[in-house]
Amino acid sequence: MNVLEVASLEKKYKEKHAVKDITFHLERGKCTALIGPNGAGKTTTLNMLAGLITPTNGMISTPDHAGDIRAMIGYLPQYPSYFEWMSGMEYLIFSGEITGLTRKEARHRSEELIKLVNLSEGQNRRINQYSGGMKQRLGIAQALIHQPKLIILDEPVSALDPFGRREVLNLLNKLKEHTTILFSTHILNDAEQVCDDVLFLYNGELIEQGPLTDIKARHHSPSLKIHIEGDLGPYREVLEELSWVRQLKVEKESMTIEVEKLNRDRSRLFTLISEGDWPVAKLESSDQSLEDLFMKVMR
Repeated sequence: MNVLEVASLEKKYKEKHAVKDITFHLERGKCTALIGPNGAGKTTTLNMLAGLITPTNGMISTPDHAGDIRAMIGYLPQYPSYFEWMSGMEYLIFSGEITGLTRKEARHRSEELIKLVNLSEGQNRRINQYSGGMKQRLGIAQALIHQPKLIILDEPVSALDPFGRREVLNLLNKLKEHTTILFSTHILNDAEQVCDDVLFLYNGELIEQGPLTDIKARHHSPSLKIHIEGDLGPYREVLEELSWVRQLKVEKESMTIEVEKLNRDRSRLFTLISEGDWPVAKLESSDQSLEDLFMKVMR
């Protein structure tokens, strides 16, 4: 069952298209990542879905919801602001009352969410004493206060340190049990850890979409990763001359080799290593990362 369906959505500012004719849907209970570099149109797309800006063309529909679409959506902007003199609990109760909950309902719901987002110890502290990760978790709790069918998060981890990012990513994994999630990011490793489906946005256009496993299968390229002790330069030159090496990605102490046929070319590499007495520390098959996949799709 789809929670949200988008058809031919477009946003134009004078002669510039921020978003160009995109079509997709969000399935109930799934976590979907809207992925793209800065300026790709991610925030514009989310703002249209959240009802904050009006599309130039296209349609946004909710198959199992009638009335104002905003009633079924919880939204956290990229740069949320708070009444920082309030405590976390006071802010959540206030947010609940704004959505139409009674004072008693808002307190009960806030107590549930404080536990869900792991803010019990800080619930009575002023928000201006919160860390970045705590503020993001409070913002997510605020977006969930009215029990929305869909929660939309704009770059929820981009401004956080590694500890704050880990806190929020762990929370997103928990939230998949409670609601449908759409979040935007340009940090592809983070998306890979929590998302089920992906939407690749580039220059306002949707260039690929679907379950992450299906997209990886469609664009799969067999690869080998070789770790070499010492200078990689001489071995890189040898590999670059081989006809069966499609692409070579060099890192600090390793090289990832995209090949034509995994079993055949792995044997060829073994022979090369043995005959040349290469100082290899490790050789392994390499899974394609979401970053590699995105770069390949863009090309």
